[in-house]
Amino acid sequence: MLIALFLAFLVSSAIAKEKDSTLPRLNDTAATEAFINSAEVVVIGFLEGEESPGYKELVAAAKRVDSVPVAICTVKEVWEDYSLSSHTITLFRKADNHQENLVLAEVKKLDTDGLVNFISMNEVRYITEYSQVTAVGLFNSEVKSHLLLFANRGSKEYSELKERLGALAPEFTGKFLFVLINGALKSSSQSLGYFGLTSGDLPRVGIYDGDSDMKWLLPEGEISTERVQEFCQSFLRGELKEVKQAGAEAKTEL
Repeated sequence: MLIALFLAFLVSSAIAKEKDSTLPRLNDTAATEAFINSAEVVVIGFLEGEESPGYKELVAAAKRVDSVPVAICTVKEVWEDYSLSSHTITLFRKADNHQENLVLAEVKKLDTDGLVNFISMNEVRYITEYSQVTAVGLFNSEVKSHLLLFANRGSKEYSELKERLGALAPEFTGKFLFVLINGALKSSSQSLGYFGLTSGDLPRVGIYDGDSDMKWLLPEGEISTERVQEFCQSFLRGELKEVKQAGAEAKTEL
């Protein structure tokens, strides 16, 4: 009995190890599209197989960035659907319908740390917390208009507003990126000052337009879904250009 249990343990351990070191396979376009649509951000390694350059590094990176689903596609006919012709690790994100390609032949040094950085920097979601890391993906996006939620982490409104605006963000896909700025961080003081705010003024909502380098604040009051929707629509209709800008003089980044 003990020998049988021991053997069962060895087999289950071997299966777990094998499963842990293998990425899910996507064998056709339908499976690939379903995987892309399964989460706000996903990563797919378009690689020939487990012996391909980058596979082991991608497996290791997937374990460290467990908030992002990772899979592999070895079918070259599927690669063509995404305009790929060589080994590429690609990040897909819904917030701006963006496909970020890391072509392995163009990478000078391929390692796990580099792949983790690639994923972390481009992990833009329906509402993304602003940091030096996420700023890369935010400002490299083709969507240059940002709806900003300034809120102090730990305040009673923080989680509720984050959830409320995150639910609204899909309505403005391709038009705005929704960005959360934690006013409780000392590093956020520059962003707050840019809008003429301090942490004591929060929560507030603003819009930053990277194309015109202009910015506006939603007037004080309840931060309701309806008010934020109308604020965004006012910008899209061009009406905010006639409204006084918020805070200090314009500059190129938050």
